[in-house]
Amino acid sequence: MRQLLGHISHFGQVDGGVRYVFEGNAKRNGTKEDMMRAVVIQSFGDPSGMALIDVPDPTPAADEVVIDSSAIGVGGVDAVIRRGTLGGYGFTEGHIPGSEVSGLVSAVGADVDASWIGRRVWAFTGTGGGYVERAVATIGNVVPLPDGLSPVDAVTLGSAAPVAHFGLAHAHFAAGESVLIRGAAGSIGIAAVQLAAQGGANVIAVTSSSAERGRRLRELGATHVLDRAGDGDPAASGSFDVIFDIVGGEQMPTFFDRLEPNGRMVTVGMVAGMPPADFGMHLLRAFQKSRSFATFSLDTVPVSLRDEVRVEQFAAAADGRLRSVVHEVLPLDQAVEAHRQMDAGSVFGRIVLVP
Repeated sequence: MRQLLGHISHFGQVDGGVRYVFEGNAKRNGTKEDMMRAVVIQSFGDPSGMALIDVPDPTPAADEVVIDSSAIGVGGVDAVIRRGTLGGYGFTEGHIPGSEVSGLVSAVGADVDASWIGRRVWAFTGTGGGYVERAVATIGNVVPLPDGLSPVDAVTLGSAAPVAHFGLAHAHFAAGESVLIRGAAGSIGIAAVQLAAQGGANVIAVTSSSAERGRRLRELGATHVLDRAGDGDPAASGSFDVIFDIVGGEQMPTFFDRLEPNGRMVTVGMVAGMPPADFGMHLLRAFQKSRSFATFSLDTVPVSLRDEVRVEQFAAAADGRLRSVVHEVLPLDQAVEAHRQMDAGSVFGRIVLVP
């Protein structure tokens, strides 16, 4: 479970998720005062399989905090789990999706300093447990928010920007190199465009499904806009030093042919599903070009380093050096609509839910 797929594997810490998993029709004791609203997956597949129901308020374990959610990030991995793609990883009906929230700490466990109560924080909740009014997270997955950064912006950047930062580092990206970002319209891709530009890339090409998205990506630092097949701009280079892939899927191996000699592709997500079983043959057929492929997961980054970068990125967002792109803010009871937009491919940036 701790090593799922690309950026999905960032969500491999299950402590926050399983606490909320239950049978949708189970009876429970409790009054209205000690219940909260949560979105659960009652059946995998279409977004209509999710429902808003009442569940018991969480009680923090010794190393946990309870957060009164102000904003909840809707990530690509949430949609992948809801579709049932990852059923083999132990996700069952009754699962509450969501991996990151932002809000105020309202309670702490026995081993957590009480000074956290009342603080504005961002938190990673695990492979689930985020689509709730009050979330739990281990204190090691909680980061304080700086003044000037809204909860909505925090959940737009909190997971995505570190994936972009460390994913580019994993590809050994260096100033002066060319970069292709495949799947640039999501929150990870948007962060990667900005960080590649700030890192001195001489070419930043992006794949996009529309001219309007391409225009917005250019405003963020992209120099060339390609279609989803990697074509559509005669002025763009035919090959790249680094390909930063968030999509995966059947077409992923064809992009190996777009790598320069010694070029590197790093996959941080598989939102379009797994590539063909023989995808590595594309690399072997061009053996003498010394191209390489790697996956990347935040699970491989030491927590202290991960949090250090996240704090720096939050500060950069607060003072305008890193932009947060929010597609839409919806109430918690519109989670189905949020996922419908995700499935339709109409989201640019991130959708955020608010209780």
